[in-house]
Amino acid sequence: MFLSELLPISKAYSILESNQKILDTEIIDLKDSHLRSLAKEVYSFHNSPPFDKSAMDGYAVIAEDTFGASSNVIKELKVIDQIGAGSFSSKKIKNGEAIRIATGAPIPQGANAVLMEEYTITNNEGREDEFIEIHSQVTPGENIAITGEDIEKGDLVVGSETILRPQEIGLVASAGLATVEVYRKPKVKVIITGNELVDPTENLEKAQIINSNQYVIGSMVESCGAESEVSYAQDDFEEVKEVLINASKDCDLIITTGGTAISKGDVVVDAVKSVGEVFFHGVAIRPGKPVAFGKIGDTPIFMLSGYPVAAMGQFDALVRKFLFKMQNIEFNPRRERRKADVKIYSNLGRTDYIRTFADDEKARYVLNRGSGIIRSMVEANSYIIVDENQEGIAKGDIVEVVFFESMNWYG
Repeated sequence: MFLSELLPISKAYSILESNQKILDTEIIDLKDSHLRSLAKEVYSFHNSPPFDKSAMDGYAVIAEDTFGASSNVIKELKVIDQIGAGSFSSKKIKNGEAIRIATGAPIPQGANAVLMEEYTITNNEGREDEFIEIHSQVTPGENIAITGEDIEKGDLVVGSETILRPQEIGLVASAGLATVEVYRKPKVKVIITGNELVDPTENLEKAQIINSNQYVIGSMVESCGAESEVSYAQDDFEEVKEVLINASKDCDLIITTGGTAISKGDVVVDAVKSVGEVFFHGVAIRPGKPVAFGKIGDTPIFMLSGYPVAAMGQFDALVRKFLFKMQNIEFNPRRERRKADVKIYSNLGRTDYIRTFADDEKARYVLNRGSGIIRSMVEANSYIIVDENQEGIAKGDIVEVVFFESMNWYG
């Protein structure tokens, strides 16, 4: 197929957008919410901290009683009680008094500061009551975490469509919630086709190729926050059709690899046409022009190449954004500007995803080998995306680099 007959990637995006599917929501335990997409904003039930608390182990004091104390000017306070974490004191501190206090314990009445234990010495010699010598001074409010310092009751804690990292989970817990409402994880069926494919083995027979796509695409699906399940089919029209029909009944999205070349003898696209719709087949991108998209019933299906690097490029260019949006998350990978260290050739009318290794200054070298060379993706850390309206890049030009790690759910 000529380049002019391929669908521009911008039109492919429009078709995907018009067929975008957003999943429903579910309520789950907070402990299971790591890296899930929050569906409903969270407001706090409590102040956090819920009371003025000590930020240090030491002594609750009246700050003014410590003024002037130093290593040379020793002052003395009477210890009238002690408070551990999870307990409180009913006593009220008066001038000349102190209460021993643990980190996190409530500040007792009358106190307005906490003196760190390191600046005190116990001195009970010859006396029934406990006294401490103090060798430093504190100011009012020092070493006290005040009520609501982190969160105030009724505050918006985390907004919807937030990916819950450990820090957001901690904030939600502090707000008093044990469950959260999140978007459901997409269940993705990955169907690998090809008579020549075998599982990893030390001994390959003639014409056999190790099936790496089952691991590559399954992992990429999971890097988008989705669940993957892998099935297989031979290059047989009826077998592929049966596998597709069954998959469409129990998953949210189907991804196939192999059987998409724009030629005779590849069965996947024809099988999809027989049981559903194909909205496009062939996009002006490199690597991976023989990519297709359609639906079987209400289930979207992406048909990717059998070549691993082409399938990875197609996934990054088209599938990632769709999977993120299924969870109502906008896909915004990190883009940074670098100087191209080599000349890059490209044809007008085609969007190129050039594998490259970028450091802090330059896109140091370009890895633009064939679609079967998986090593090129390992040696790269990013893409330079050459727009369809751009005819190559000269050495020294400033280019935008999209880093692989930022394309992931956790990037």
